[in-house]
Amino acid sequence: MSLRFKLLLLALSTLALPLAGWLIVRQMEELLRQGQEQTLIASAKALARSLAALKTVLPASGQAFYVHPCAAGMRVDGYADDWTPLLPYAQNIGPADDAQKARLLLCVDKDFLYLLALVRDTTRTRADALADDALRRDHLTLSLARDDDLRRYLLASAAPGVFSALVLDREESKNSHPWPHSSAEADNSLPETLSGVWQESADGYRVELRLPRGQMPDALTLNEFDADAPNNAHNELRPVLARSPDLSADLAQFAPEGMRVRVLSAEGWVIAESGRLAAAPLDTAPALRRWFENLIYRSLIAPGMTRAQDFATNLPRLSSPEIWQALSGVAATAWHPAPAANGIGQGGSVVLAAAVPLYEATSATRIGTTQAIARGEVRGALLLEQSGDALPLLTNRALLILIGASLGALVFAGAMLFAFAGVLGLRIRRLRDAVERAKRTSGKMERGSERPIPQPLIGAADELGDLARSFAHLLDETAAYTDYLRTLAAKLSHELQTPLAIVKSSLDNLDQQAVSTDARTYLSRARSGAERLGAIVRAMSEASRMERAIDGVDAEEFDLAAVVRGCADAYRGLLAPRRLEADLPSTPMRMHGAPELIAQALDKLIDNARSFTPDEGWIRITLHAQGDAAIVCVANQGPPLPPTMADKLFDSLVSVRSATAQKNTPLVGAATELPHLGLGLSIVRLIAELHRGRAFAANLPDGSGVEFSIELRGMSRRALAG
Repeated sequence: MSLRFKLLLLALSTLALPLAGWLIVRQMEELLRQGQEQTLIASAKALARSLAALKTVLPASGQAFYVHPCAAGMRVDGYADDWTPLLPYAQNIGPADDAQKARLLLCVDKDFLYLLALVRDTTRTRADALADDALRRDHLTLSLARDDDLRRYLLASAAPGVFSALVLDREESKNSHPWPHSSAEADNSLPETLSGVWQESADGYRVELRLPRGQMPDALTLNEFDADAPNNAHNELRPVLARSPDLSADLAQFAPEGMRVRVLSAEGWVIAESGRLAAAPLDTAPALRRWFENLIYRSLIAPGMTRAQDFATNLPRLSSPEIWQALSGVAATAWHPAPAANGIGQGGSVVLAAAVPLYEATSATRIGTTQAIARGEVRGALLLEQSGDALPLLTNRALLILIGASLGALVFAGAMLFAFAGVLGLRIRRLRDAVERAKRTSGKMERGSERPIPQPLIGAADELGDLARSFAHLLDETAAYTDYLRTLAAKLSHELQTPLAIVKSSLDNLDQQAVSTDARTYLSRARSGAERLGAIVRAMSEASRMERAIDGVDAEEFDLAAVVRGCADAYRGLLAPRRLEADLPSTPMRMHGAPELIAQALDKLIDNARSFTPDEGWIRITLHAQGDAAIVCVANQGPPLPPTMADKLFDSLVSVRSATAQKNTPLVGAATELPHLGLGLSIVRLIAELHRGRAFAANLPDGSGVEFSIELRGMSRRALAG
């Protein structure tokens, strides 16, 4: 993993800034929400106390038949087309909901009260109400109660169509009803007759009828009789629960501006409502920005919301968990999207709803200027709703500013760290390149230069400067030791000349003396060793002279391809019976350097290859260009190089020849059999470095032999100018 990538990963740690900011914004949002919730609950409780102070009569807890507002254009025809929006709210007529076969719907407009009964009965046993056995056939019994009047009507028909109800009996009602009518309506008694329409359906029948609104009962019940499954159970009267205009007027007086308030019965039915939510502030931002802000708010900030449909204005009954919590006596709050006309939330608008319980007022006690009202059972709930558009707008703005600042800081920090990594990597690469150059030249001065290899960052005051100075000191020590080793052969050859001459002269003098036969044998061995030692000293001296000659050679322009081709032609006869292959370019390859040294380097490489190649083997010479360099390769068939010796072959006094290897007659040099000193390949390295290149060796990919290569770029022209 590169340094830049590591620092880039480190820059990602700045993501902790937007994370912390997001947590702060979310906490701020939660605190603001809690403040709004407490404020709205306090407002709802104050409004509830105001209603209690007005001694508002609330419907008693328990089941009641709810009267819905009618849709326009209601017709009494026995079909349920006009009732379609209200069908989900049809109420069972008995206490056991699951066992009921009949359901009832009521609705009212400005003139009439409409009733629709839906009965499941697949059998057909029908008779008219005036028939003698009408009470033993399928029929409905409708009971209406108003003030002290109670009437029962028999609803029966032998065939689909219009029917007239039969009044069964009439008695005084003992029930107390919670919703008194106005004085004008109180004079209207229950109707003497009822007429409606009976229609058959696939699973039973439907009965629809109406009566004037002025004769609306206070309570009613409906009993269904199935001739094939008689049931003598009778349903009790239930109050008729309708929306109260008087309570809505009271709410209008006390409801805060810009809020919507609804009063619910103990079963969640809406019995009064007033007010409207304040219009959302005009947002002139582009649509794409509003969509993005809404997405950010809903995804990162807003807590879980209830469905907007649970608080829609057109619902006759509310049944969300918050409503039932308030009906159980505990205030509750909920956030939901602002409902549109189609029931879908309007963009980013949100609504805060607070529901508080409404209690039956049992008594009132005045203490000073304050009137305390004793609480009874829960009779309903008050729902107060307020638009919370300002809160998302402020939060969105804060969050967007935070995101923008965080992203800007992240980009800036990443760019700074990336630039720092680039500069740091560049400095490290300069230091590495200097060390590589020093390693290639063993710490000596560059060829063609009068100064040592420059070490970068020597004057830097940071840690890299300390490292560069340590490297420079190490290279100086290494160069000094390398120079000592490089001149050791010359020093040894010079120092050994005199002792060796004394030994040889002493042996010559001893040879003139009379010695025993056994001593003569030892004398012969000593003379042979002295000769070999003399040959080694001469080879070391020649290598030293060659190195000095290489340093002082003059450069010229020449064709490298012609030099290599001429050498290859001269080697063919000397290498027989081995096969020599040459792969050389047909076009000239111009170079500025010393052609005689390059030819001498080829001699060393061919001599080395010949010593390891069997008589039936092959040797191959290739020359090709690679960038600004020319690569001369000498490959031969033979044993591979040891893995650890490939980088050390071109050092002085290093050899991989076995002690028993047979030395062939050299191409140049003495014919005396000598131990191999490893000086030839070191001269090849010096010639390559003189031409600003290098020498290297590697095993062939197929394992058939070894390839030695020298890379040449030409000698420095400054050396020629000097």
